[in-house]
Amino acid sequence: MPAPIPVELSPHDPAWIEAARLAAAQLQAAVPAIIAVHHIGSTAIPGIRAKPILDLMPVVRRLADLDPARAAIEGLGYAWWGEYGIPGRRYCTKSDPATGRRMIHLHGFEDGSRQAMRHLAFRDYLRAHPDLARAYEAEKMRCRGLHPRDSHAYTDCKAVWIRAVEADALAKLRR
Repeated sequence: MPAPIPVELSPHDPAWIEAARLAAAQLQAAVPAIIAVHHIGSTAIPGIRAKPILDLMPVVRRLADLDPARAAIEGLGYAWWGEYGIPGRRYCTKSDPATGRRMIHLHGFEDGSRQAMRHLAFRDYLRAHPDLARAYEAEKMRCRGLHPRDSHAYTDCKAVWIRAVEADALAKLRR
């Protein structure tokens, strides 16, 4: 289990988009089973503060295709954590070897899974609704104020807000 880290929220940095693209290309080159890598999470939402950690979602046809790729993923510098509390996910983290600073979270899912769809729906909904994205930023700031040194508690703090918005985003997708 990765240890909690302090919660740093930075203004949106356009360089995150290119860094996500490069990391995605590296993953796809190392793991042929990956059919797409999506940039998700707050670094993928322009105009809002985010932890300067990229959230990437590699997608495979079958989740079992990721397990044999564990060594290749670890060879790229990622730590493998398995499902890590979300059934149907493969979670990995990558930190800077020199500083230990967390750089990337991978959330591997099966293509078309409910989990993959909810991440994409949430990201796309906030991109399409800047006022809602700013409300999310406010919720993130509130939770950081409550849990500045514990990223796990910070994530738990935001969960109710995120789930409500995800439900709206998924409902709009079904229409």
